[in-house]
Amino acid sequence: MSAASNQVTREDVERVVRSVLSRQFGQSPAAPATPTSSGKPNPLVVNISARHCHLTDEHIEILFGKGHKLNPIKWLYQDGYYAAEETVAIVGPRRRMLPEVRVLGPSRGASQVELAFTDAISLGLDIPVRISGDVAGTPGCLIVGPKGSLELHEGVIRAMRHVHMSPSDMAAYGVKDKDLMQLKVESPGCSTTLENVSVRGGDDKIKLEVHLDTDEGNAINLPNATHVQLLKANDSSCGCHT
Repeated sequence: MSAASNQVTREDVERVVRSVLSRQFGQSPAAPATPTSSGKPNPLVVNISARHCHLTDEHIEILFGKGHKLNPIKWLYQDGYYAAEETVAIVGPRRRMLPEVRVLGPSRGASQVELAFTDAISLGLDIPVRISGDVAGTPGCLIVGPKGSLELHEGVIRAMRHVHMSPSDMAAYGVKDKDLMQLKVESPGCSTTLENVSVRGGDDKIKLEVHLDTDEGNAINLPNATHVQLLKANDSSCGCHT
């Protein structure tokens, strides 16, 4: 058999991926940890945002079939947002694959994949830390669903740690949209202060919530945290930094 006949084609990869998806379709990830702290008008919630993707209506139909709509299986902390039943596979260079990546809804105007650093290493991708939606110049990937596949030319990022805030929350903390804050986390053996938490300002419907990726959440032992606190970037009362 020649060397050329041993090469794995894109069609081979898609066939294997669809087989995996057909067995695993519909499984949902474990609920994230949500420690809270008091002392402000609204409770602070810190959640781990596991790897996921956002899709346009067009891409949903390509991946799951004509006329397909996302099916919510778990409503997220922010009203109107949900983890969908649907999952896809993300394929990177050298055909490395993450076989089950949750789709979040509702659909968006541009498709985007959000991974942790270790996910990117597994795929063989060098992805930047970006705020959601800032995807210019980022790597792409192959996305495979049960009914089709598509080549995403850009849009794979590591989501910058951030906090969602309403106008009243921003006023209470003395910050504005796009400011950087610090998150102080007290947990057994891992008490840490995370810097560069970007403020994502919204309307009055937004709940006060910090999003960290899985690498960050595991590193600070977030599921066992006993206290969390948001601080302005110039607040000297914080402890150690990372």
